Amino acid sequence: MTSQFQVPDTPPVVQYIADGSQTGFAFPFPIIDAADLQVLVGAGDLSASVEIAGVGTSDGGTVEFPSAPAAGQVVTLRRAMAYQRTTDFLQGAALRADAFNEAFDRQVMMVQQVADQMGRAVRAADFDLPASLVLPDRASRAGCMLGFDGEGNLQLVAGDDAATPYFVASPGGAARDVYAKLQDAVSVKDFGAVGDGTTDDTPAFLAALAGAAAVEVPTGRYRLTATLTLTEGQSLWGRGDASVLAMESALPLLVISGGYTSVHHLRLEGGSVGVRLKAAATACVNNVLGDLSLWDQGVGIELDGGDDTAKPCYWNNVHDVLVARPTGDGVHLHVSGAGDTPNANRFARLRVYSLAAATTGSGIHVEDGRFNNSFTDCEVNLADTAHSCVRLGAASDGTLFVNLYTETTGGVANVLLEAGSANTSLTNLLAASGGAAISDLSGGAYTARNAGYPERNRLALTRATELVVERLGFDIDYLEPAGGGTVEPDLAKSVYLVSASGGAVTFVLPAAADAAGRQVMVKKVDGSDDAVSVEEDGGSGPDGRAAVLAARYEQVTVLSDGTDWHVVASSKPRIDGSFHDSEAVVTVDPGRPIHLVSAFSGAVTVNLPDPTDAQSIGRLLTVKKTDPSGNAVTVTRAGGTGPDNANVTLSSQYAFVSAYCDG
Repeated sequence: MTSQFQVPDTPPVVQYIADGSQTGFAFPFPIIDAADLQVLVGAGDLSASVEIAGVGTSDGGTVEFPSAPAAGQVVTLRRAMAYQRTTDFLQGAALRADAFNEAFDRQVMMVQQVADQMGRAVRAADFDLPASLVLPDRASRAGCMLGFDGEGNLQLVAGDDAATPYFVASPGGAARDVYAKLQDAVSVKDFGAVGDGTTDDTPAFLAALAGAAAVEVPTGRYRLTATLTLTEGQSLWGRGDASVLAMESALPLLVISGGYTSVHHLRLEGGSVGVRLKAAATACVNNVLGDLSLWDQGVGIELDGGDDTAKPCYWNNVHDVLVARPTGDGVHLHVSGAGDTPNANRFARLRVYSLAAATTGSGIHVEDGRFNNSFTDCEVNLADTAHSCVRLGAASDGTLFVNLYTETTGGVANVLLEAGSANTSLTNLLAASGGAAISDLSGGAYTARNAGYPERNRLALTRATELVVERLGFDIDYLEPAGGGTVEPDLAKSVYLVSASGGAVTFVLPAAADAAGRQVMVKKVDGSDDAVSVEEDGGSGPDGRAAVLAARYEQVTVLSDGTDWHVVASSKPRIDGSFHDSEAVVTVDPGRPIHLVSAFSGAVTVNLPDPTDAQSIGRLLTVKKTDPSGNAVTVTRAGGTGPDNANVTLSSQYAFVSAYCDG
């Protein structure tokens, strides 16, 4: 050192943020030799490549770089003297002031360096009480984290040797260490996900799902290029619409291949399918999809029965889900292979909304699905390009809808029941699309309660202990076989109007045993001479015989008791009669209005009943002689006289008398 200088109270380090053009940087502290100054750009040591001016001066100096450090880089200039003594004073030798001052200057500079390093260290406050901050030995602290006990002493808090609790949920809760707490769930960001909408985060998601059962998706937009698959018991959740999974490929975004999984509080964008439930190694059962929004998929949610009946798609729950702008179906239940149909799945508060997108499918499409798939408080609002709002396919059976709202901007069918669909139940349907409220191709294989238009209710077999009807209507079928012949209706209607204008018609009722409790009216409506004969399949017919409707407007109403068909009403009621051909004295039964009597074997006396008999009052009785013999038939009354207080003798064949009893 060539001259004396002071060592001011200046920190032995200074830092700058490079601007990309500056090459010279000042340091305000003194150095004795150029080697005492360390020059860092970022973490790189460039001390050997710079020019240093101001060595040996109290005010410091400057550093000149051959080229400007890149903008944003941190430039650090720090005194880094070696902690050593370079001067030795000999006994009895001359004590030079410059050597003595330099030795003391070095000591002060070293103390300043130590002070700076201590200022950057973790340490107890000056006012703090004494505490043990000594680290445990190497073996004890391996794999652990550091914490503090109740006295503030340093202690391990993670790993097998952890002793200090980290977390207590609430009073009475169990004390848990950091390591165990952090293992409760992992974030996709623990596996390198960025969530900036640009970086491909697929590898991070795949790694997270491969390594953890419960995976959290923090706020961000995560770009995906491959399908994510959840297996048995896994969970994936986020921060609602703030956690976006964006699929850029024409692939399913999420596939649930096992059971007991949970996906919730996420926004799923793009892909051929938003969420597909299809079994692989295990059955696809008891999965939960909740609080999701799905945007711009071909199909929003797909339930596929798959290829194996032993691994079905049953008992899954979908709630509080929005499917927006699907190009195909919002929700689709089907079976792609030899597996069972998706059954007993539950949907609640589902909304499918096309938002003017050209949706060509249906909001809800149960193509294949049996046994109690239910939809409660659901809404479908589609563009007029849609196939239908709700569609029940030929292999759907027992599908339940409660509080369904459907709407389109055009004439799209609200609910379409395809031929083969069965046992659909609709309760409280608000149909706001211009198409049919219920477009039924199933042949009436559904029930409706406060649903449909103009008919609001359609019930299957129903038993009512008491029924008050203000206005009663009947469903009518018109039958007119072109060449006459036999018709065998399925009794889907209650009234049949039959025309025999093409020839005689035989109307065959089903066997009484197959129609217990059914009442049917059959009426001939044409003026031809050909008759309509009402008969029974394999039985004797109404009241044991065919009911023949010979004239226009004749009708008969029949009722099955499960054993026989009975006539309960007719436009030409049958008249019951008796034939007597072997009795000398005939006592007339007032319940039979016609009595045909033969006197071929000898004269016959016919006794009318007592006119005061309650069974006789109001009756019209006819007695007719049917044989050509000369034997007479005398009409009288036992213990009295006959009609008009006189006995009436019928002497010739076909002679008759009709008598009315007034009591």
